[in-house]
Amino acid sequence: MTTKELIVKIARKLDHYKLLIMAIALICGLVLFFYVRSQKPVYTSKATIFPLTNASESSLSSNMLSGILGLNDAPKSFSNEAAINIIELALSRFVREAVAAEPMPGFNNKRIAELLVNDFNNNKPFLGDGIKMPLDSTSLVIAGAELLKPNIVAKMNKNGVLELYFSHTNKSFITPISYILIDKISQFYIDLKIKKAKMDYEFTIKKIDSLDGIINNVDRRAIHMQNTTLFAPDKLEYDIPRERINSDKQRYVRQRDISLNNQEEALWRLQKLTPIISVLDKPTEPFIITKKSSLVYGIAGLITGCILTAFLLIAGLLQQYARSEIRKNFC
Repeated sequence: MTTKELIVKIARKLDHYKLLIMAIALICGLVLFFYVRSQKPVYTSKATIFPLTNASESSLSSNMLSGILGLNDAPKSFSNEAAINIIELALSRFVREAVAAEPMPGFNNKRIAELLVNDFNNNKPFLGDGIKMPLDSTSLVIAGAELLKPNIVAKMNKNGVLELYFSHTNKSFITPISYILIDKISQFYIDLKIKKAKMDYEFTIKKIDSLDGIINNVDRRAIHMQNTTLFAPDKLEYDIPRERINSDKQRYVRQRDISLNNQEEALWRLQKLTPIISVLDKPTEPFIITKKSSLVYGIAGLITGCILTAFLLIAGLLQQYARSEIRKNFC
C-alpha cells in the first residue's frame, strides 16, 4: 500500500463514518460540559499578616519576631530566616491537626475534621471513594489534617508580609477556619515567646548566683591570705597580691551587673507578652471564586472525542500500511 492509497482510504472511511464521529464527539462534549457545570466553585480567602511591633518594645528588639528568635537588626517585617519558618509552620501538620481538632461554634460545635470528612463524602465524585468516619479522635484529627493540606497556601510577598490563603468549595467554612488557622499560628509564636522569656530569665538567675559564688570565693581567698601571710619588712615578695585579687573581683562584679540588667530585660519580656502578628486583610467576603469554564471543557471534549474516534476508525488502515512498509524494507 502506497502513501497515496493510504490517504485516499483514510478520507473515504472518515467520510463514510462522519455521522458516527460527530455523534460520539457530541456525546463526549456534552458529558464533559455537564460534568464541569455540576462542579462547585472553589472559594478562596486571603489574609495578610504582619508582625505587630510596639514602640516600647522596639528599644529592646527591632520587632516581636526578633525578640522571640533572638535575631538582631531584623527589618520591621518577617526576616528572611523567620519567613521560611512561619511559612513552614502555616503548612505544617502540627498546625493543620490543631485546626482540625477545633470545634466550630456555628456548626453545633462539631470538630472541623468531622465537618470536612462529611463534606468530602457528600460531594465526592460519582465513582470516587469516600472516607470512612474514624471512631477515635486521633484518627479523625489526622484525616481532617490531610483534607486541609491542599487547601492552605502561605507565601511571603516582596514587602516581607505573610499572605495566607484558604480554599474550599463550602463557602461557609472559609472565614471561621481561616480565623482558627491564624489563631493557631499566632498562638504558636506567643507560646514560643513565653518559653524563650522563661529560659532567658532562668539563665540569668543561674548566672547571677554563679557569679555571686565566685565573688564570695574571691573574698574568702583574700581573707585567708590576710590571716595566714607572714610579713617581713625587708622581703616584699611575701606581701598579699591585692591588685590581682581586686581586679578579679571587679571583673566578676561587672559581669554580675550585666547579668542583673539582662535579668531585668528578661523579666520585662516575661511580664509583657503581646501577639506577634496582626491581621491586615481579614479572611472575609468577597472571596476569590474559581470555577472551571464548562463551555471550554465542552469544546475540548468535543474535539477530543472527534480525534479519538477518528483515530480508532483508521487504526486498522495505519496498521496495514505499517506492515506493508516493513515487508517492503526488510523482506
